[in-house]
Amino acid sequence: MKGSDLFLKPDRTNNSHRGIIVGFDPGLTVGLAILDLNGNLISLVSCKEIRRSEIISHIIAYGKTVLVATDVYPIPKTVKKLATTLNSKIWSPYKCMSIESKTDIVDSYLQYENNKLLEIRQNAHERDALAAAVKTYRDFFNKFQQITKRAEKAGLNDRAIDSIKTLVVNGVSISNAIKQITEETDKENTILKESDNKLNINTVSELSTKSLSTGIDAIVYVSDDSKDIDKPEYDDVVISRLKHKLKSQKRNIDNLKRKNIILEEDNRHYSAEISKLQSKVDKLHYNYTKKILQKKEVSSKIAIIKRIQEKYNEEKSKRIELEKELRLLNEIQPLKISGNSLPVKIIEFFTKEGIREASDKWEIGRGDIVLLKNSKGGGSQTASMIIKLGVKAVITMDKISDPAENMFEENMVPLIPANSVKMTSMTEFYLVNTKDFKLEIERWKEHVNNQKEEENNQNLLKLVDEYRAQRRRP
Repeated sequence: MKGSDLFLKPDRTNNSHRGIIVGFDPGLTVGLAILDLNGNLISLVSCKEIRRSEIISHIIAYGKTVLVATDVYPIPKTVKKLATTLNSKIWSPYKCMSIESKTDIVDSYLQYENNKLLEIRQNAHERDALAAAVKTYRDFFNKFQQITKRAEKAGLNDRAIDSIKTLVVNGVSISNAIKQITEETDKENTILKESDNKLNINTVSELSTKSLSTGIDAIVYVSDDSKDIDKPEYDDVVISRLKHKLKSQKRNIDNLKRKNIILEEDNRHYSAEISKLQSKVDKLHYNYTKKILQKKEVSSKIAIIKRIQEKYNEEKSKRIELEKELRLLNEIQPLKISGNSLPVKIIEFFTKEGIREASDKWEIGRGDIVLLKNSKGGGSQTASMIIKLGVKAVITMDKISDPAENMFEENMVPLIPANSVKMTSMTEFYLVNTKDFKLEIERWKEHVNNQKEEENNQNLLKLVDEYRAQRRRP
């Protein structure tokens, strides 16, 4: 077999009973890794252009194949054929193993083995085969540990433990496997004891025959010799048990060290997972915080947009009102210039606020005619406000209060009832005929003058009467 080959050479004279796990990397260059069922590496090899019969011969030389391991999924046909020939089960991952995972598995496994550091140079084929074998062993590690503990309690040796592991891998329960191997071991021990007893009886018979010819001393000699023979036999049994116990203890230590390496690897793996998850959490937190800030920013912008929209709507309403007023003023201005009709500007309410609003809207000034639609609540003060605007006349829709009427009369601002003048309704104001309205104003002034003259005459008569009355007094 050509290529690099590592053999951790055990005693290969009686390995047919030993269970092994075979990592197999097929291809033009074949990679093989063989572990015993305690996880010890016993062979690592890669070969170019090798026949299947040579591969099988190499594997059989190290023991009985329990599992054939591969690092890819689905399982290659070459692996299936090898497992069929070796009459063993196949163990494969649920998906192809990555190069990183295979490297980590091999590095952690070779870090510490058999109480010494292993420095093994392996190519890609050997690495893949070893990674598949170690991964398979780790998958069965807890089960193998459980089998070892229970088998040792039952007093079974390493060979029996390997047999139990092989049965369990093939689907037999641990209890049934131990029971089956125990029964087989007991049968073997019984056969051996029967063989030993036959041997001892023949030996004693020969010695007894010789004693008849040599006398009592010979018999005593035989008896003494038998004691001397039993003693070393007893010591060998004790030593054998102690060696077995020591070997078991050493195996437990090796298993614990191996388990410790696996746990350390798991710890590194979990630490890496934790680090990844923490990074993911940090990223999610960052994204969540970013979204919150974006939402706050969007909410702020929306609030600003709403305020601007409200202001825009307000300004738009004002613009519409101003355009409307401008249009009305533009309609009124030609009427003033023509002289045929006079515009009548409307004051809705005879209150201070109503007068201010109408003045702002219509730009009421000197020489304008105004219409009081509602005279309720008005008095001398509100009448004074209208008078100060310099209006030419006031048309009333209803009865105005006496103080307000007196204030208008004192300042010679005509009060014309709406039913005494013909008004033409426009969109937002009224029109009166210029000539007709001047006649109404003249009538009002004549009426007021006559009223004042009559009051003056009455006052004069009253003064005369008072004077006469004083003259008559003694």
